[in-house]
Amino acid sequence: MKYIEEFRDPALIKKIIKKTNSMVEDYGKPIQLMEVCGTHTVAISRSGLRKLFHSLKLLSGPGCPVCVTPNHYMDKSIAYSRRKEVIITTFGDMMRVPGSTSSLEREKAEGRDVRVVYSALDALQVAKDNPEKKVIFLGVGFETTTPTVALTIKQAKRENLKNFFVYSGHKLIPPAMEALLEDSEVSIDGFICPGHVSTIIGSLPYEFIPDRYNIPCVITGFEPLDVAEGIAMLVEQIVKGEKPTVQIQYTRSVKREGNRKAVSIMQEVFRVEESNWRGVGTIPGSGLKIGEEYSQFDSERNIQVEVEPTKENAACICGDILRGVKSPLECKLFRKGCTPEHPVGACMVSSEGTCAAYFKYEG
Repeated sequence: MKYIEEFRDPALIKKIIKKTNSMVEDYGKPIQLMEVCGTHTVAISRSGLRKLFHSLKLLSGPGCPVCVTPNHYMDKSIAYSRRKEVIITTFGDMMRVPGSTSSLEREKAEGRDVRVVYSALDALQVAKDNPEKKVIFLGVGFETTTPTVALTIKQAKRENLKNFFVYSGHKLIPPAMEALLEDSEVSIDGFICPGHVSTIIGSLPYEFIPDRYNIPCVITGFEPLDVAEGIAMLVEQIVKGEKPTVQIQYTRSVKREGNRKAVSIMQEVFRVEESNWRGVGTIPGSGLKIGEEYSQFDSERNIQVEVEPTKENAACICGDILRGVKSPLECKLFRKGCTPEHPVGACMVSSEGTCAAYFKYEG
C-alpha cells in the first residue's frame, strides 16, 4: 500500500470486521482485548471501531504516559517550579494535569517560570539561554520518547552544561502489561501492543506474555485498517486455540529486534528501577532513572525540595479506567464535573487519554 487512503478503505475495513464478528460469534465465548497505547485509544474511538466490533469488548489500558504519571510526580514538579532559581520546561499536556492541590498551569498563572517546549533539545536551549537559572525538563514518556531525552542528556554532558536537569518519570510498557495480567480484577484475552513503542523495542520484549500467560499479542499501526486487521489477527489466534504468539501487523515500521541503537542509548543513560503508575501502583522494573555516569543532570539528586503530602480525588476513577476495569461512562464526573476544559483526572487532560477520547468521540 502506497497511499494513506488505502488504510482507510471503508469497504475493506467492513469486510474484516464482518469476518471477525463472525469468528467471535462462532467461538461462543466473550472476548476482551486491551490496547496499551494512547494513539490506539484515539484511533479506536475516532473510527467507531468499539461499536462496530459488537461481538467483542475493547478495553483501554495504561497507554497514555501523561495519564499514568502519579500525583506525587506532579506535586514534586510543582514544588520545583516554586523555587525562584528554577525554570520548568515541559510538554504542553503536562501543564493541566492536576496535582494534589495545584497544577503547572496554575503555578504559571501565579508567576512561576514554566515553559512549554516541543522537545528535550528545546529545553537544553533554554538552559543555554539562561545560565543563571536551573532548567528542569520534565521527562515523562514511554520507550518512544526516552531515547531523545537520553541523547539530550549526552549532549548536555558534551557541552559541559551545569544548569540543565531532567526529572525522570520515564516508564516501560512491558512490565505494566505483566502487572495487568497479575491483577485479579483485570480480564484480558489478547493485547493490541503499541506501535510507536514497538518501533523502538521491537516484539521480543512481549514474548513472555504468550509464553508465560498464554495470551496472544499483535503489534498494530494506527490507521483504521491497521487496528481492524490487528484485532482480526488476535481473534484468529484465540479462536484457533493454538499456542499464542506475538505477531506484527505493523511491519512497515516494526522489526522483531526493534531499533537497537535507540535501545542502547537508553540503556547507557538510564537505569531500570521500580516506578509508580497511577491506578496500577508500584511496578518493579517499569521505570527509568538517570544512571551514575550522568547523575549531574538528575534533578532529584541535585535539587532538593519539600513536597506536600499526596492526595487523591476520591470521586475520580481514573485508576480503574487505566486498568480497563471501568470505562469513562461509568464515572459520575464524566461530562459533568470533569471535562477537557476543566479536568479532574489525568485521563481527561491529554488528547490520548481514555476519558478525553470518549468525551470527543464516544460520549
